Amino acid sequence: MKTKLLLNLLLLVSVTGVAFAQSVIITPKKTVYRRPKPTSSYKKTFTIRYPMVTGLTPVLNKKVQSSISYTRVSNLNLKEELGDLQWLEEADYKVNYNKKGILDITLSMTGSAAYPSDYSKTVVVDLKTGTRITPKDVFTDLAGLAAMCKKAQKDEIKTSLAQIKKDEPDAEDPESLFKEADFKIENLKEFTVSDQGVAFLYDYGFPHVLEGLQPEGRYLFTWRQIKPFIKSGGLLHQFVR
Repeated sequence: MKTKLLLNLLLLVSVTGVAFAQSVIITPKKTVYRRPKPTSSYKKTFTIRYPMVTGLTPVLNKKVQSSISYTRVSNLNLKEELGDLQWLEEADYKVNYNKKGILDITLSMTGSAAYPSDYSKTVVVDLKTGTRITPKDVFTDLAGLAAMCKKAQKDEIKTSLAQIKKDEPDAEDPESLFKEADFKIENLKEFTVSDQGVAFLYDYGFPHVLEGLQPEGRYLFTWRQIKPFIKSGGLLHQFVR
């Protein structure tokens, strides 16, 4: 009896482990929307490529779908876009990581008003719960982690300023481009996961005409580097055990 109970327990643990380690199936669904009253010829339509979720339970599929929707992640309002707003030209996505119970995906949008612009947002989803992972779910000592990112940011700014002064010797006061740059705890919320480690993402918000000078704003730390900040028992703990 005890042997049978032990075998059942081991089977349950094994199945749970497999379920937690699974990936999800993401398939594209491209939809072209036509505006009833376009303000110009190139505003007649816009295209959205939706990431459609399958491969989990129906409930989890729905939760993941909601967590990675353009509406929730990028505040896309279809009614406004089909009405008077008319900024969006294309929305698309890229799957960055999809294994070990983790879905990492970037949603992007491009459009134009006074000038062309683009927007992207990366989210990490726990496939066991179907919800987006927040920094407090997987990291500890957020203040210390933000300080480590701020140091990386300072190094990036120093390198970038040197490059700008070299490439654009007539640029007036390039330091002013970084006067608002200040990595804080709230900036930890956008990060991306890979087998190599975790990268935190930061948008410097350069003016459109100077976007070509903007640094990448991507601060990558290996799993070994970030191990002291990984929450024990959290979803990312599997990478540092």
